[in-house]
Amino acid sequence: MSTVVSYLPTASGANASDEITRAFEAQRETALRLRTSTAKERIAKIQRLLDAVLAHREDFYAAGYADFKKPPAEVDLTEILPVIAEAKHAMRSIKGWMKPQRVWPSRMTVGTKSWIQNEPKGRTLIVSPWNYPVNLTFGPLVSAIAAGNTAILKPSEMTPNLSGLMARIVRDLFPADEVAIFEGDVSVSTALLALPFDHIFFTGSPAIGKVVMAAAAKHLTSVTLELGGKSPTIVDASADLKAAARTIMWGKYTNNGQTCIAPDHLYVHESVKDAFVAECVAVLKASYGTTAAEQMNSANLARVVNERHTQRIGGLLSDAKERGARVLFGGEVSESDCFIQPTLIDNIPADAKIQSEEIFGPLLPVIGYRDLDAVIAEINAHPKPLALYVWSKNEANIDRVLKRTSAGGTCINHVVMQYAQGNLPFGGVNNSGIGSAHGLFGFKAFSHERAVVRTRFNIATLLYPPYTDLTRRILSLMMKTQ
Repeated sequence: MSTVVSYLPTASGANASDEITRAFEAQRETALRLRTSTAKERIAKIQRLLDAVLAHREDFYAAGYADFKKPPAEVDLTEILPVIAEAKHAMRSIKGWMKPQRVWPSRMTVGTKSWIQNEPKGRTLIVSPWNYPVNLTFGPLVSAIAAGNTAILKPSEMTPNLSGLMARIVRDLFPADEVAIFEGDVSVSTALLALPFDHIFFTGSPAIGKVVMAAAAKHLTSVTLELGGKSPTIVDASADLKAAARTIMWGKYTNNGQTCIAPDHLYVHESVKDAFVAECVAVLKASYGTTAAEQMNSANLARVVNERHTQRIGGLLSDAKERGARVLFGGEVSESDCFIQPTLIDNIPADAKIQSEEIFGPLLPVIGYRDLDAVIAEINAHPKPLALYVWSKNEANIDRVLKRTSAGGTCINHVVMQYAQGNLPFGGVNNSGIGSAHGLFGFKAFSHERAVVRTRFNIATLLYPPYTDLTRRILSLMMKTQ
């Protein structure tokens, strides 16, 4: 049985660092004990977490609305449903994931039996962002529990209502020596990153990801970094424009564009650009209203998370307009209301800030193109994105994009669904992330794959010193037969 720690870690006030250290030290013995935890024990913990999330469904609606007017349907779709899927997938699969994986002997290891034994990494840290706080905190927590670890959670301070609700749930469900949660600002994150965790799972921007990786390097701590970047979308001349417009507008403006795998900018073939933009405008009007006032009052559109981010996104729009960009739809900004109208823009000069900075908001550049190779070259000239989307019926075009670009994940004639496919690894590449999450890949992220070799009969003695002519002949034969 776990020892219940008698304090509730809040990380507020002068004692925050002390509480963090106490929680971390308390998890040492628990992490050792959990190495021998059973599939049944791990499943029971995940089930308790799942039951609590479902029991607090209405509370999550209220908290999401209080933080940034997130529609209840989007709370269900993007926060609660992914946690349900992750939890149920893990509970169905843990027993199989935990089984040793038999490995056939190589020619150099004849006479041995080998297997891979997945073992918990130990004490883990999960640092989650504000855009999908529940999903991106409890999803990795499911993987950490499934792999047999302890965890300390650090949700974002920018969504205090959702973070506070998660903190109450975690403290009700788990003793702090098993799962602890700390709310607070960057000083709390800094105190946590100073500790020698066995694994850190971070979701956020590439800039902060570099800070996390540098902190982890001091202790040689392994990391999973789920980052972001400017995810491009290509719409070629053969694409189904109506389906593309409806789906891309959904993927872009869900959560008001504050999604790491949302389309960041569109490359649309010149021959269909005007028709495609018209379809997009029709979708936006049908989804959120025809005027800025209607969209501001829409129950279907979340707000930007705070005034600072509204000012940043509005600054990108102003800079682009000042340099000659054209607003095709939208463009209204109210910083005090944290509102930016869903906006389509084109004619953006290369030196505009919006061309180099991740937008992470409701602005969508539409860039006309004629030559697909030029688009591919432009994509390859920038850091590898977390996502890349292709809308086409032309198999040669699809194949060319897939083979000549690199991205964390890709959808063909869809967007963001690579995240929903729990049997695929979800993660970035280089600047957009390190490592993968979801399902088996999340389990592996929080596990060490231990190589085990057991000798049945030892022919290696033929290679022990003193080295004779027979030894050399055996080695020569082995070199030829590998």
